[in-house]
Amino acid sequence: MRTFILFFSLNFLCTSLWSQLQPGFDKEEYIEMLVLASRQGDSTWWKGMPEPKRFERIYRSRELGLKNRWDLWYSQEDNTAVISLRGTTADGDSWLENFYSGMVPATGEIAVSNQEKFAYKLANDARAAVHGGWLIGMCHLAADILPKVDSSYRAGVRNFMVTGHSQGGALSYLLTAYLHHAIKDGKLPSDIKVKTYCSAAPKPGNLYFAHDYDYMTRAGWAFNVINTADWVTETPMTVQSLEDLNTTNPFKDVDVALRNQGAITRSVIKRIYNKMKNGLEDARDEFIKYLGERAGDEVEKKLPYYQREEYEKSFYYTRAGHIITLLPDEEYYKQWPDNASMVFTHHLLQPYLYLVMKW
Repeated sequence: MRTFILFFSLNFLCTSLWSQLQPGFDKEEYIEMLVLASRQGDSTWWKGMPEPKRFERIYRSRELGLKNRWDLWYSQEDNTAVISLRGTTADGDSWLENFYSGMVPATGEIAVSNQEKFAYKLANDARAAVHGGWLIGMCHLAADILPKVDSSYRAGVRNFMVTGHSQGGALSYLLTAYLHHAIKDGKLPSDIKVKTYCSAAPKPGNLYFAHDYDYMTRAGWAFNVINTADWVTETPMTVQSLEDLNTTNPFKDVDVALRNQGAITRSVIKRIYNKMKNGLEDARDEFIKYLGERAGDEVEKKLPYYQREEYEKSFYYTRAGHIITLLPDEEYYKQWPDNASMVFTHHLLQPYLYLVMKW
């Protein structure tokens, strides 16, 4: 730990000017984050990706939870640290984290070992809910990240960036929410600045989480960069039932809404309404059964200390954060054509780099 703090202190003293993170999407900033994410894999993974320009990696964690890992990078040029979260690997445990998508409350605590529970707060709204598998990953990672944030801060670092591609982007959503609320609640220093670049991230939680996240990171402090040809950003699969609507809505009491209609009209509309309502609820319950309860059984086999929370009666996933849209053109499809046998073609780092260079 002394060596870690000394590294930051020496670099901080060598920094001639104090540089503050600035809000707003910065193309060159995102490219550098994409490059750092590429270094989570071997040379075959980052083939064709440039070398990092500003940052040097100073820490790599061991694998945590369901095969999660993170890197800490540092730039002496502007005294900024980057928390880079690894995406999905080929390991079955890593994929289990994606499939375990029952929604759980955005505030609570989970066990991250036999001896330790990690308390988290990702939103103020009690209705906010997030992806169960990625919450497990975020909590395991955050328990390792926070000591490094503390030692970096004590060495003079105030600027922190959070980034990750794919699953790493989903984890970045949740970690960003955690850090912002920790700062707001006085658990982290108030002069820490956090800026986030999710990349190719799927949907992290429900609409109430998204509202809280969007408000908290307003004015340009969090982005999700998506390639519109990339199917991963369209997941998890989602069902919006009537219970997902705000409390004040015309569907809450259909009898009241139809009271001025004739008897035949009421009967017809009520029958259609019930079919729609029951169909949506049945679909939602099937998602919860298989991607919540059944997948949760497998998670408990991998992490015996994990005690799952009661799932929210919802499977309504939505986007969050400011979306930066990368739109493929004719030249793009010449290099990366649609291919049913290569389903991750549009999800790889190289297509994202190509598109953002033209953005």
